[in-house]
Amino acid sequence: MTQPPKGSAAPPVAGAPTVPPQQSRPAPPASGPAPPAVAPPRRTAFAEGVDRLRAAATTEPGRLRIIGALIALLVVAFGAVTAWQATDRAAAADDVLNNSQPLSSAAADIYRSLADANTAASSGFLAGGQETKASRERYEKDIRTAAEKLVLAANNSEPGSRSAETITELNRLLPQYKGLIERARANNRQGFPLGGAYLRYANDTMQTKMLPAAEDLYTTENERLRGDYADATPYPWTAIALGVLALAALAWAQHRTYLRTNRVLNHGLVAATAATTVVLLWLVVGHSLARAGLNDSYDHGVRSLTVLHDARIASLKARGNENLTLVSRGAETVEVGGKFKDKFDVAHQASMRDLAAGLDAAEELADDQAGTRPVRTAAESMDVWKQRHQQARDADDAGDYQAALSKIIGSRSDEPTGECFDNVDRSLEIALEHETLEFEQAAGDGRDAMTGLPAGAAALAVLGAAGAVLGIGRRLSEYR
Repeated sequence: MTQPPKGSAAPPVAGAPTVPPQQSRPAPPASGPAPPAVAPPRRTAFAEGVDRLRAAATTEPGRLRIIGALIALLVVAFGAVTAWQATDRAAAADDVLNNSQPLSSAAADIYRSLADANTAASSGFLAGGQETKASRERYEKDIRTAAEKLVLAANNSEPGSRSAETITELNRLLPQYKGLIERARANNRQGFPLGGAYLRYANDTMQTKMLPAAEDLYTTENERLRGDYADATPYPWTAIALGVLALAALAWAQHRTYLRTNRVLNHGLVAATAATTVVLLWLVVGHSLARAGLNDSYDHGVRSLTVLHDARIASLKARGNENLTLVSRGAETVEVGGKFKDKFDVAHQASMRDLAAGLDAAEELADDQAGTRPVRTAAESMDVWKQRHQQARDADDAGDYQAALSKIIGSRSDEPTGECFDNVDRSLEIALEHETLEFEQAAGDGRDAMTGLPAGAAALAVLGAAGAVLGIGRRLSEYR
């Protein structure tokens, strides 16, 4: 039997249809390039961290780590905010004691010195060629004091500020005023009437330019003082709220630990709670004491000082106008109630009313005998001053100029008004010294109440955060 050769096709079966061989078809042409594979979006580190945090929160060790981190962060934030707010308030309290209040007093001294120099100059002018050495020395002393206080105020004022501009203006006007006074004295010694005109012009420069500028400086420094009080006295509510929140979180963490372990105390969390409590109590008590001291310094120090300064300024104005009444001798008048009266005598009466009101307010604000006694003495001297001034006016109106002059600048035997003015000024100076001491003591107590609080709060906050971390770490060690 013959075998078909290997690899040959099978012979066709008889009668079967013949199938034509399949021909391969070419692949249809591609319509375009294949789209590139889209890579999955890259996740941010924050998103991955959130996922890990979410995964960790499903286990107790993960939850403990999150709780420990949050409590530590809260305690540290409490300490940082406490240190920041305590530092700001302590700095403001120090400014009240060592900066703004002394500058306010310096501004008042500038005003007083300028007004007193003007008064001394007019008194010397009335004495004519017999100007006393004491009157001359008083004038020179007042001018030196004003110049020194202007230097002090300039060194402590901010460049370009309103106070700096006012000080510059006063430094410009002071030499002009001195020149006018010297011209008035020179003409007065020679008996020239022009001396009176120079004196009135010098007084006009003082009354319309220099004293208003000094008063503006005094007002500006008082506003600055009130601003420092406003910065030093408000309670640090942000720090207090963070402290309460930190204590609540620590209490919740300890309660949670107790429910899961039946352990009453966790030493680390207890230490953190103690440190946070100390800081919070220190903050509240310390600031309350500081606030009380600063408020006391304002109520019984600054307010009294302001009233006394105003009263002293009123007495200086009254004295200066009283002298100028005799210098002008009716040359300048104003209409009051349909009648023309001497301009300077009208101004004198207004200043005396201001002085009386100021003394009444100062006596009401004084809280002890040491503060009340000099104010009452000043009021008694003011009453005598009014009586003697009326006698001088009666003599001047009757044409007896020399008698009126004796009542204004005469010797002690003449019972002059100048003696009453000196008594008022001396009594007010004593009252000012007493109220300044009370202010310094109360403001110093307020500032000292916050001593060490910023550094202590920061240190205890670090210890509290470390205690919280160690307390949570103790619990985590139980899972290893």
